[in-house]
Amino acid sequence: MLLALAVDRTGSGLWAASSVLYLAFVTHLSAQQIGVLLGTAGVAGIAGSPLAGRLAGRFPVRPLLIGCHLLRLVTLTLVLLCTRFDALLVVVAVTYLGDRAAKTLEMLFATRAAGERRAAYQALSRSAANAGYGVGAGIAAIGLAVGTTDAYRALILGNVLSFVVAAALVWRTGEPGGRTAEVARAVPVPGAAAPVRPKGPWQDRGYLRFALLDIPMNLDDSVLGVGLPLWLVNRTFAPHALVPAFLGINTVLVVVLQLPVSRRAEGPRKAVRAVLLYGALMFVCCALLAGATGCGTCAAAAVLLAAAVLVTMAELMRSVSSWELAVLLAPPDERAAYLGVAGMSQSIQKSAGPPLLTGVVMAAGPAGRLALGVVVAGLAVAQQRCCAVRLRTMQPPVRAAAPAGRAT
Repeated sequence: MLLALAVDRTGSGLWAASSVLYLAFVTHLSAQQIGVLLGTAGVAGIAGSPLAGRLAGRFPVRPLLIGCHLLRLVTLTLVLLCTRFDALLVVVAVTYLGDRAAKTLEMLFATRAAGERRAAYQALSRSAANAGYGVGAGIAAIGLAVGTTDAYRALILGNVLSFVVAAALVWRTGEPGGRTAEVARAVPVPGAAAPVRPKGPWQDRGYLRFALLDIPMNLDDSVLGVGLPLWLVNRTFAPHALVPAFLGINTVLVVVLQLPVSRRAEGPRKAVRAVLLYGALMFVCCALLAGATGCGTCAAAAVLLAAAVLVTMAELMRSVSSWELAVLLAPPDERAAYLGVAGMSQSIQKSAGPPLLTGVVMAAGPAGRLALGVVVAGLAVAQQRCCAVRLRTMQPPVRAAAPAGRAT
């Protein structure tokens, strides 16, 4: 499964690095059309997580994940055949929906396969995914250097091929224990009153509160990909050539440190504490970025590199603790549907995060950066308290083991 994940992300790296240039130079879309197309696709992707969660509650995960790979295979093949904006709008939107659905199914697959070792498996998954993404981006760099129409099309075909290989690898992977295994982990005491809870995640205010607070807990993604580069260019004297180093630092640290860091977020207590650490790291990162505006060239470069390290460390904490809490806070017998709702947080952030950073934080200058750090840290405290309270109140009574030698 980890190999399938790495192959899938290799294709994602190819698409991420080449899609905008392909749409601009091969299909000849304007900048405004590309913006509308990618924005619409991002919104469509938000629906992928809850849809996948709902389906996974009724059907086995493995064929659903294979279906997502094959769906993206078809839509990206259509991208190569379509030249009209309206047609591309539809196929790219469906591609993004399938992409987000696949990510949710991959994590659900990992949750069921890893059991109580979710955090460690999540760490390995993140390392494999980032390694694959880096390989894909490196291959894309070669194609972009060639710069011909055939080279751009070859990169898209490479992504299509990754879906074929990933689907084949998933097909060869055994289906993990499903709903029955999850329910078996929390067997109530005979005669004990079952806890009353809402029917489904959309009526569970406590879980929806967690999912809502988890949206700003994903802002590290936009800070790294959008906030840092634009801040360097517009607000500091650091050299522009430093921008690729941010992604390099992130990729290396995630691959090397994800597994050790995951141990700080494994289990309910550590996962809750990791939320506070995330808020602290993001606050210090934002404070450094605010201070970089008054530094010289070398000092600004050093401060920005330190900020890249901090936001990556925050990402490492969030990537494990967020999913661990999403699993722990969900009723075992409805976990798939609940995780589908939790998976929306990252998709919503990807749509709302960049406009927030460019339209609000950037316009407010250093004060905006400090305000962002304070808000994220404050919301981290709120989420930590929310999760701690829910974990205390939802612990089910567990059947005690029978004494040795006694008939059961």
